[in-house]
Amino acid sequence: MKKFQILGLAVFIIGLLIFSYIPFLGTYYLEEEMVEQKVKPEHKEAMLRILRPMFDKQYESNFGFINDFKAYLREYNDDLKAKQEWDLVIWDNYAFTLTKTASQGDVNEVPMLFLSGSILLAVIGALIYILPLYKDVPEGIKNNGIYFSSMKSRGLLGILTGGYLILFYVILYWFPEYMTNLVIMVDPLSRAISGNEASQWFLYGLIYTLAILVMGIRMFRKYKGNAYQTLRTGSVMFFQLAFAFLLPEILVLLNMPWHDFKNIWPLDYSFFYDYRIDGMLNSGALGMFMLVWGIILIVLGVPILTYLYGKRWYCSWVCGCGGLAETLGDPYRQLSDKSLKAWKIERYMIHGVLVFAVLMTIVTIANYFMQFSLLGQATNQLHSIYGFLIGSAFAGVIGTGFYPLMGNRVWCRFGCPLAAYLGLVQRFKSRFRITTNGGQCISCGNCSTYCEMGIDVRWYAQRGQNIVRSSCVGCGICSAVCPRGVLKLENGDEEGRINEMPIIIGNKSVIVKS
Repeated sequence: MKKFQILGLAVFIIGLLIFSYIPFLGTYYLEEEMVEQKVKPEHKEAMLRILRPMFDKQYESNFGFINDFKAYLREYNDDLKAKQEWDLVIWDNYAFTLTKTASQGDVNEVPMLFLSGSILLAVIGALIYILPLYKDVPEGIKNNGIYFSSMKSRGLLGILTGGYLILFYVILYWFPEYMTNLVIMVDPLSRAISGNEASQWFLYGLIYTLAILVMGIRMFRKYKGNAYQTLRTGSVMFFQLAFAFLLPEILVLLNMPWHDFKNIWPLDYSFFYDYRIDGMLNSGALGMFMLVWGIILIVLGVPILTYLYGKRWYCSWVCGCGGLAETLGDPYRQLSDKSLKAWKIERYMIHGVLVFAVLMTIVTIANYFMQFSLLGQATNQLHSIYGFLIGSAFAGVIGTGFYPLMGNRVWCRFGCPLAAYLGLVQRFKSRFRITTNGGQCISCGNCSTYCEMGIDVRWYAQRGQNIVRSSCVGCGICSAVCPRGVLKLENGDEEGRINEMPIIIGNKSVIVKS
């Protein structure tokens, strides 16, 4: 069985190496017709003049092609900026589009072969490794050497994995032109689903979905016998595949706006942007339903469902970010910081992001109804700042890239504005709590070790206090790993939910609040 796992690991690594090598394949050849087809009409004449030295020239690598493209465009724009002719500056980023169009070679000719030899091969290898992993392991989880694993305890393998993820996200968000071959590789799949060429976001969505599906199978194996974990893992797998990946692409096929029906403002921070509003209003009855559905979720869905079930209904059962954290990030959940200092930083940061998102949205809506007379196009600058700092750097680069360094819920814990909104409702007006039976607690620490949200669960369990924290996502792992059944996730009457239990210290009675 061990040899079978080693084989799976080897197949996965080979697939990953091929995936990492594909961007360096092929040659690049740009023609005038390509530029005429891919750039906006108002930029066509200028771009043909700017890129004329690149026409009919063979480039042996994407680095050479991209460097020349950026150098010629930068020279043109710098000259206009020096003359303060700002209206003529080309702000659009054509690097990805033209690099993809100019790409030639084997990846273009047989994309499915490269897709099968990289992503599919890695998936097969991962499954070969995962399926026998927990075959003979008894039900229940113990502190079984995770802190001695180089991959799971900030060792060399963990640092290398984190570094790879960070590099992938940096290229994805800000330098997608360097991964054009990877995008070309998934073009046939994108055309089959949406009828359009793939973008870097289709590639990302495919990898994201496969990661949740494959690591979801690992969750089934690891937490076998636990119905709650099986159901919620199946739920996040379904919502990611159906609602976040397939349905939005099918909408595009039907000439409707791309829309993820389970994504809620302020996590979906662009929901009230002018192009999103116009896209929905111009798409007939379905577009109007998208708009109304999104507002209903914000105003009614979040508070009502969170009151009834806590924030777990979304964070642990529906959300794509939470789905990736619970599946791909599960091996790193023990790395979350449980200190009081981290808790204080968490509260300031996540609520600060929420305030930022709310203020930005208010300004965006006001500016939209005032026909952009309030801030004009400066609104776009506000959107860019938020998108860069929160949507890309925090949610992507740090949120996922730091799994092996800071645990699997860095984004959910410190940055997600929707988690902050849900948490406020859960903390002050909800039926959800985790009850504890302090008399049965043996202080093994499994619950605190495996809490991905940095909650020192044992502290509450030792005192017999209910756990009522705005950060708790109700994943239930603390209950799953408890050997004595001390912890239980409950939805009950609000009365008695927050129990302030006195602790006797010498001759003094101290009230400890949760």
